[in-house]
Amino acid sequence: MRPAGPRRGRITFWVITTILGLMIVAAGSVYLYIWNGLRPAPAGKAVQVELKKGTSPIRFSEVLEDNGIIRNAFIFKYYLRYKNEGPRFQAGVYELTPGMDKDAIIAKLNAGETMKAEMMRFTIPEGFTVEQIAETMEKAGYSDKATFLSLADKDRTWSDTDAVKHIPKNKDLLHRLEGYMFPETYELKKESKPEEIIQRLLQELDRKLDSLPGNWEDSLAAHNVDFHGMMTIASLVEREVVVDEERPIVAGIIYNRLKKGMPLQIDATVQYLLDKQKERLLLDDLKVDSPYNTYKINGLPPGPIASPSLKSIEAALFPKETDYFFYVTKKDGSHEHLFAETLKEHNRNIEKSNQTAGQ
Repeated sequence: MRPAGPRRGRITFWVITTILGLMIVAAGSVYLYIWNGLRPAPAGKAVQVELKKGTSPIRFSEVLEDNGIIRNAFIFKYYLRYKNEGPRFQAGVYELTPGMDKDAIIAKLNAGETMKAEMMRFTIPEGFTVEQIAETMEKAGYSDKATFLSLADKDRTWSDTDAVKHIPKNKDLLHRLEGYMFPETYELKKESKPEEIIQRLLQELDRKLDSLPGNWEDSLAAHNVDFHGMMTIASLVEREVVVDEERPIVAGIIYNRLKKGMPLQIDATVQYLLDKQKERLLLDDLKVDSPYNTYKINGLPPGPIASPSLKSIEAALFPKETDYFFYVTKKDGSHEHLFAETLKEHNRNIEKSNQTAGQ
C-alpha cells in the first residue's frame, strides 16, 4: 500500500530536498573544478613556448599545460571558446611565466608579443673580395672560411635572386659570386646558415639595383656591355677610386680604352691575384700569367674583382664622357687622380705626382 497523507508528503519533501542538495553539491563541485582549472598556475620561472604556425588553440592549450603555464588545458580551451578567443593568436616563440593570469596570457598571444630572435650583425665593407668576406664570417664565428668559399664557388641556383643569373659559366672565374655579394651592414638570425647569409647578400644587390633609374638596362646596350661586364667595370672602379666624384670619370676611361682596344693596365686586377695586397707593384708582378692581369690581356677580366658599392655601379652604368685615356693617383694623400688624354701628358702627370710625394 502507498503511504497516504502527511507521511507521503514528508517522503516527497525529503526526496526533492535530497535531489536539490545533490544538484547543489554537483553544481558546486563543477564550479570549484572550473574555478580551480582557470586560476593561475603555481608561480615559477619563465618558460619559452612556441606556437607553431597552423597549431590550433586547443592543441596549444595542451602545450601550455605541459609547460606549467596553465592548470587545466581542458577547461582553458572551453574558456577560449566561451570568450571567442584563439583565432587571433599569432605564431612565434613566447616567454610565459607560470602564475600569469589567463587573460594576460590571451592578450599576449593576441598581440603577438613574441621573443625577439637573437641576431647576428656584421658589416661587409665596400671593395671587399669573396676571400675577405669569408674571412669576416669566420672571425665572427658565423661560418668557417672553407665552407663559405665552397658555396661561393659552386655553380648552383640561388632562389629569390636575379642578378646572379647573369654570371656566365666560365672556368676562368676565380670565385663565381665575386662582386655579387653587396657590401652593407646586415642583421640576420643568429642561427642562419652560411647558405642563408650568402643568399641575403645576393638579395641585397637586387634591392639596390631596383633603386636605380628605370632606364639603367638601356645603358648596357649603349655602352656595348652586358650585365656581368658592367659589374666587372664597377668592381674595377671600386678598387681604383676613393673620391666619389671621380668614379664616373674613371669608368669613362675604362670604356674609352675598351673601345680603342687598349689594355686596361689596372693595378687592382693584379693585386687581386696576390695573397696579400702590396703598397706598390713590381715589374715582375705585372708579368703574372692570368686572365685577370689587365697588363697582359686586352678587354675585361673574366669577372669582378671585388664587391662594388652602389656609387661604383652607377658610375659603370652612367660614365662621364671625356677624352681621357689615362689617370694616376696623386701622392699627396688626397686620394685624387690626375687625368690625361695622351701618354705624353700622362707621363708629365706621373712626374708631377712623384714631386708632390716628397712635399
